Amino acid sequence: MPLRRLALSTLLALAAPLSLPALAQDAPAAQADVPALSQALRLDDLFAVLKDEGVAYGKDLEAQMFPGGGGPRWEAEVAAIYDTTRLRDGFDSVLQRELAQDPAVLAEITGFFTSDLGRRVVGLEIDARRAFLDQAQEEAARVAAETRASDRDPKVKLLDRFIAAGDLIEMNVAGGLSGNLAFLTGMAETSADGTMLPQDELMSQVWGQEEQIRADTTSWLHAYLGLAYAPLTEAELAAYADFMETPAGQRLNAALFAAFDEVFRDVSYQLGRAAGRASQGRDI
Repeated sequence: MPLRRLALSTLLALAAPLSLPALAQDAPAAQADVPALSQALRLDDLFAVLKDEGVAYGKDLEAQMFPGGGGPRWEAEVAAIYDTTRLRDGFDSVLQRELAQDPAVLAEITGFFTSDLGRRVVGLEIDARRAFLDQAQEEAARVAAETRASDRDPKVKLLDRFIAAGDLIEMNVAGGLSGNLAFLTGMAETSADGTMLPQDELMSQVWGQEEQIRADTTSWLHAYLGLAYAPLTEAELAAYADFMETPAGQRLNAALFAAFDEVFRDVSYQLGRAAGRASQGRDI
């Protein structure tokens, strides 16, 4: 059962701190700590969207795996799995581990996201993710992405550069495979006879999804980023890609991927266990 993409692809690889003098002067000196960075990234708003996604995905799982068999207990279990306080605590602890030991880099990153452009970019990313809660809007964004590609819109090359700078396709594919393995492992642990499938069989099922996940990730990224960055000029988007390629941007990218992977791998595992119990008609 492939899991939907659980992490904001853009926030998995947010751009590096802005270093152009004119832009750097726009922002006041930033407090160099992880809570300040979390606030600049609007993680409370982000995780509220992710919880809404999770609740919607729980309904999809019920419809596909045990139609009408989940009921209020399933809904409560899904809501608990996506508890934003718990998820944020885990996420922030990984950011603390990955970034707090380098205050100069942390200050540089936070400085960008408290600048005018940084605040704007974060808002656009979250707004686009929220828009994707509506399947019709997501489909429209996918069509728009195909149109941009066929029209050879100059922004397509900039988006490709942005994606490459964060290695967004491969990192999201790796996260998707990891999440699917965790989900299947959780399901196997709650199977009807209480026995686990062999690990190599689980791995085979997961790797069989790799190309489909890669194709969907590529399509999704172009649609999502195209929608998010539509208000940006080509120069702004080019600048954003420039900073994605800097050492500080790479550090943030790695830290965010690590945080999302650690937190949402457990989410996938817990969903798998709950789905396994519910599909067997047992109490969640």
